[in-house]
Amino acid sequence: MAEKELIIREKLEHSGIFNFSDIYAYAYRWLSDEEGFGVTEEKYSEKVAGGAREINIEWVAGKNISDYYRIELRLKLELIGLTDVDVEIEGKKKKMNKGKISIDMKGILIIDRESKWEATPFLRFMRDLYNKYIVPQRGHDFRMEVIRISKDFRDYIKSVLELTGKR
Repeated sequence: MAEKELIIREKLEHSGIFNFSDIYAYAYRWLSDEEGFGVTEEKYSEKVAGGAREINIEWVAGKNISDYYRIELRLKLELIGLTDVDVEIEGKKKKMNKGKISIDMKGILIIDRESKWEATPFLRFMRDLYNKYIVPQRGHDFRMEVIRISKDFRDYIKSVLELTGKR
């Protein structure tokens, strides 16, 4: 089994007015088009109570960065008390959403992604030697890449929320 190392965990919360469908599309587009991740929606649930909705979404975004390493982002989006509101922006009425959005993200580095070095105890020993003494800088560089991507994603979504919430 491949070794998964949790590198970073980020949490973003926002309450107020925003456009959920835009945030959903922007997040997907940023991960797939800008960073080259394959994005899979593992869970989508929606509950309606009165006029408010509660939505839970889980995404797994993965990208192979070498034959040996893979970056994976696990995202949980939770929307509470989501209601539709009409907002006037520059004299034009626009449908938006009001509620609380919470995004929990884990940045994970997967080492030996195809588990080629797991067949025997000797191969596991050789993998550990390889990671510790032959390519330690490469592993460090990929860990830094996971942190960079995670923080860039957080900052991007934060800026989208601030732009739509303060008009």
